[in-house]
Amino acid sequence: MNNQVNDKQKAEVTRLEFLTFTLGEEHYGLDIMKVKEIRGYEAVTKIANAPPFIKGVLNLRGDIVPIVDLRLKFAVGEATYNEFTIVIMLHIGERIVGIVVDAVSDVINIGSDEVKPPPQFGVAFDSQYLHGLAPVNDNMIILLNIEKLISSSELGLFDTSTAMQETV
Repeated sequence: MNNQVNDKQKAEVTRLEFLTFTLGEEHYGLDIMKVKEIRGYEAVTKIANAPPFIKGVLNLRGDIVPIVDLRLKFAVGEATYNEFTIVIMLHIGERIVGIVVDAVSDVINIGSDEVKPPPQFGVAFDSQYLHGLAPVNDNMIILLNIEKLISSSELGLFDTSTAMQETV
């Protein structure tokens, strides 16, 4: 970037918005532009031989949506399913995917200069799925690269869902 760009223009270019949520005692954030909607948990159709963190699929206005419980995937928090359980519906590529979280907190607006690089150890999952860490108030927010995580071969959602659509 040109050094002559004034501070206001630079701030506008580098502001990032994240939806924050909790898993267990940890605070996470994901790109707000990936969020389609936030819903309560509802019964899903189980998929045979799916890993435990893939709860199943549901029909969302004609779209078959895989539901991933991030609490189980990251081994944090209690995986309870009741009227308080939250599902964040995400647009990932051309698909919609739901993630189960403990609670949705807030939308935060932070500068890219406030994002610290992810640690290379000590997290419940591969740091390649992290955008970084951001101190907000008294909390450290773990910023997920949710698109990279959800589309990863580790979760296998895109291969599984393509195969499901072809067999339906």
